[in-house]
Amino acid sequence: MSTALDWRRDVHAHPEVGFTEFRTASRVAGHLADLGWTVVVGPEAMAHDRRLGVPSEAELDAAFERASSDGGDPRFLPAMRGGHTAVVASIGEGHPHLAIRADIDALPLAENDSRSHRPAAEGFASMYAGRMHACGHDAHVGMAVELAERLAAEPPPGRVTIVFQPAEEGGRGGRAVAASGLVDDVDLLLALHVGLSLPTGTLLASNDGLLANAKLRATFHGRASHAALHPEEGRNALLGAASATLALQGMTRVAGHETRVAVGRIAGGTSSNIVPDRAEMLLEVRADDGEVCDDLERRAREMLAGAAAMHGLEVEVELVGQVTTAVADPAAVAAVREAASAAGLALVEPVAESGVASDDATALMRRVQEHGGLATYAALGADLAGGHHTPTFDVDEAALPLGVDLLERLARSCGR
Repeated sequence: MSTALDWRRDVHAHPEVGFTEFRTASRVAGHLADLGWTVVVGPEAMAHDRRLGVPSEAELDAAFERASSDGGDPRFLPAMRGGHTAVVASIGEGHPHLAIRADIDALPLAENDSRSHRPAAEGFASMYAGRMHACGHDAHVGMAVELAERLAAEPPPGRVTIVFQPAEEGGRGGRAVAASGLVDDVDLLLALHVGLSLPTGTLLASNDGLLANAKLRATFHGRASHAALHPEEGRNALLGAASATLALQGMTRVAGHETRVAVGRIAGGTSSNIVPDRAEMLLEVRADDGEVCDDLERRAREMLAGAAAMHGLEVEVELVGQVTTAVADPAAVAAVREAASAAGLALVEPVAESGVASDDATALMRRVQEHGGLATYAALGADLAGGHHTPTFDVDEAALPLGVDLLERLARSCGR
């Protein structure tokens, strides 16, 4: 099997969610360092205070210990402790300076274990309960590592940087990596994503339909009481969360803009005869414009506060994820299209079904653009066994060598 395929399958079998990608990140760092790449990890690769939705210390420690005993590279693991799992690796010097973003995190999802699911049938399904690579980030890692091997064997003109970015899911890691400043002198950045309803052998060179979003965790605090003897003494936190959910679903949308509002989780209470004194909800708003998204977030916060006040509750609201929009530069799109054609990929034009809802690669794109560089977000076609973020998700691995060829051609032609 190829390097890309080997790495994809290994990472698929060891899925790690955002900021806990200790095994994946340390092994990538170790392999690229052995190839001669300059590797930056830990807090130097991502701004500590720009991370969002970081898991608890207990969760981080448990994931770290698992990685330590399950193949993580001890040379790089210590610097990553606490959830600093970005890897930024470079080869070459000067300009042109090309950057490739490869996201590395998995999802909190249980993988299908039936024999009809290829990873299960061929022995590389998730080994970690409740965790799964169900979006294609394992393929991104595999392609990036094979690219690194090719460029180490035959150096490119100028400089190439690969950004192995943690915590893309939920929009939690991109802005922290951008804030490190390590992409500030990049001339062209490409974020490449597999699948997205495109068939194997095709490429969409730009996707400007990425939505801004804000993800919130709202915690309602009430007062417990006996639900039958003294219901009037209680303050029902779960009722506050339910009222807020109904209000949010009725939020007035904004004319002329694509907007979304969703409540994905409500949890609270302990027993049918106890008025629940605590409830938690996870929600998000999205829009095709950053200012519109900000307005949706403001109104969502007001609805949460209103629901709490209506039921005599207190509510804490925490921003746990945030993504902005970005628009590709025509020159970057043209460079990717040229490399794709040379790699034998069929170019396709944007259609509604080929869009991705949101991706915090936009934080990296904007950072590069603000410093005078170019950027685009491209989709590499790959037939899928199941939809993104579903238990049956699987990528047509025939797409991987095509993706590596595209990236290598771009690296060798950039700035020509």
